[in-house]
Amino acid sequence: MSGFAADLLQGKTFLVTGASSGIGAAAAREIAAVGARVIVSGRDSERLQGLIAQLPARDHMCAPLALENPDRVADWCTELALKEQGLDGIFHAAGMELIRPVRLTKETQLQRMLQSSLYAAFGLARAAASKGVMKESGASLVFMSSVAGLRGQSGMTAYSAVKAGIDGLVRSLAVELARQRIRVNSIAAGAVRTEMHNRLLKVLGADAIADYEDRHLLGFGEPGDIASAAVYLLSELSRWVTGTTWVVDGGYTLR
Repeated sequence: MSGFAADLLQGKTFLVTGASSGIGAAAAREIAAVGARVIVSGRDSERLQGLIAQLPARDHMCAPLALENPDRVADWCTELALKEQGLDGIFHAAGMELIRPVRLTKETQLQRMLQSSLYAAFGLARAAASKGVMKESGASLVFMSSVAGLRGQSGMTAYSAVKAGIDGLVRSLAVELARQRIRVNSIAAGAVRTEMHNRLLKVLGADAIADYEDRHLLGFGEPGDIASAAVYLLSELSRWVTGTTWVVDGGYTLR
């Protein structure tokens, strides 16, 4: 558990995507722990309901959706937000992994990568720009990115391209939405121990895994490490922060 005040986000409402597991689930727990109400989204409604059952009772909501089509995502988010009389923030943690040489990467695989991360982010941004979706008093959008968008790595061409796209989206959105008092940032995470991370490790040998962890000066991260960063960016503690890609990687990019 972080050291944030228990009432840091009291009375606020946040949408968290990718909350079925991993970083999204950890963020939902952390956001709820500091007083907020959360609307959790993901593909697995059973997991989402299980997550809500673990949260402090604040009338949290489950809104499962496969985030693929930006137009549908925009309409869905707008409808949710208007029913809530506006959101205080969105944490977009949904995404998928892909390790594959560029010569073997097919259009369908690239399309799935784009849909779950970049297209969904664009749909959420479109909704956020619409009147009444975000609170007029100020709001925050936080998108999950990756150090893969900042550093080259064999077999990560599609994943790196998508995450670099997220960071580019953030910079222009921050300019476009500033007049609406909406801050926009991304978190470039290193290797974090999640189900996705474990699937990636299965394609690596023992020596490669040891080398990969060694390149993280502080070792692999935990979901809570990213959740704490997300809470900071969603809260008023970061009221003067926008248009940034915050590297939270245990020192990986220093090597």
